[in-house]
Amino acid sequence: MTSKLSDLRDALAKSIDGMSPEDLSRHPEGKWSSAEILDHLNQTYRGTIKNCERCLAAGKSGSVDRKSKRWQRRIVIWLGYIPSGRKSPVGALPRGTPVAQLTTEILENIQRMESVIEKCDREYGRGKEIAEHPVLGPLTAREWQKFHWLHGRHHARQINRLREWCSS
Repeated sequence: MTSKLSDLRDALAKSIDGMSPEDLSRHPEGKWSSAEILDHLNQTYRGTIKNCERCLAAGKSGSVDRKSKRWQRRIVIWLGYIPSGRKSPVGALPRGTPVAQLTTEILENIQRMESVIEKCDREYGRGKEIAEHPVLGPLTAREWQKFHWLHGRHHARQINRLREWCSS
């Protein structure tokens, strides 16, 4: 695994280490629980896997005009800024996946996602767009990896705050 996604896997594993299913399910009113955050992240990993696999099956990247969403991409990928309070796309909303399933599946999906991203990168050429992100537009393999690392790190911090909230 590349360093970014390996770091992501480690950060998420560390953030939930030792938390019981009850801890993972607790949350303040109006906020997602750690389990819901993990479910959301897992949906994004599944979506990226499916998106990349669809492009590989079609024999071409799913990219369109890279210029149209360049500012969103620059803010997130170059500056590393994940805006808080942004509503999750419907396809990435938590689906109530059982906690026991989530805690293992999410780490496996990071590995699967890394593999399919690398396969697309080899197939379409290093540094070329491999698939379309719904908000950021076409991303290269490196940009996909950095996006998921930034997004996952953002949510790992939320889980760490929830962990502290649960223990107080």
